[in-house]
Amino acid sequence: MTSAASVGRLCADVMNTHTPFSPLVLLPPDYHTHTVLCKHAEGTAQEFRHKAKDMGLAELCFTDHCPEPSGYDAKHRMTLEELPKYYELVTPLQDGDKPPVLLGLEADFFPGCEPFLTSFLPDQPLDLVMGSVHYIKDWGFDNPAYLKTWESVDIKGVWVAYFTLMKQLVDTHLFDVISHFDLPKKFGHRIKERDMKELVQPILDHIAKNKMAFEINTSGWRRDAAEAYPSPLILSLAAEREIPITFGSDAHAPAEVGYQFPEALALALDTGCKESLRFKNRIATRVPLTTWRV
Repeated sequence: MTSAASVGRLCADVMNTHTPFSPLVLLPPDYHTHTVLCKHAEGTAQEFRHKAKDMGLAELCFTDHCPEPSGYDAKHRMTLEELPKYYELVTPLQDGDKPPVLLGLEADFFPGCEPFLTSFLPDQPLDLVMGSVHYIKDWGFDNPAYLKTWESVDIKGVWVAYFTLMKQLVDTHLFDVISHFDLPKKFGHRIKERDMKELVQPILDHIAKNKMAFEINTSGWRRDAAEAYPSPLILSLAAEREIPITFGSDAHAPAEVGYQFPEALALALDTGCKESLRFKNRIATRVPLTTWRV
């Protein structure tokens, strides 16, 4: 649970800086947002940008679902033929106005995705590539259409399978940031904290060894999970390993941009996180969390 005291401390820090209020440099960048090309979002890219400016976000990155020519999960992503249209939606916003707009993709990991992504991603003019796991074999475990499947599976077994895929994702070295790290809790399907700690520590060690980052994804607060991804437990374990973070709303509508970012920043500080990352041309720069204010 995010501490009200942390939010209060951050607000006090702002009041004590004796600098003019600037709504453009207070909250961290939102590095996870979508466009209508994913087929399940609404609003224009310009409306997303306006909301980011109103929220006082340092940057906005569009990370729509990466094309996948195999037909994998075609209902939730643009086609290769639509990719130029995606760039046409985003690049006009890279106009020098604030907040700066970055171009990214959220690319799904599944066994067999590697040949296409290995050849495709390096040729794209991207600032950031997020890596996600949405499927275990042919089961879209976070898709409401497949919710009934949860009634017939071993929940701990699902988490074991998920983290096995997550390790494989890290091993590809194709991605910059892992998105919604503990996504299987979306509908409230959890395991005991001691079991989670046992399962997650090896993968966190692997992430740290491979110098990757993951996001605090605030969309979990809009779901049955009722908390951000990842959980406070996982964040604290990641902080012990000095794994850097980014922040993402997973916005599918303009109103969701920057969703509960003050709470996310307080959560990061409460769990011992020290640094977030900023990206440009897929090159990361470490930024102290104390850079950001509510």
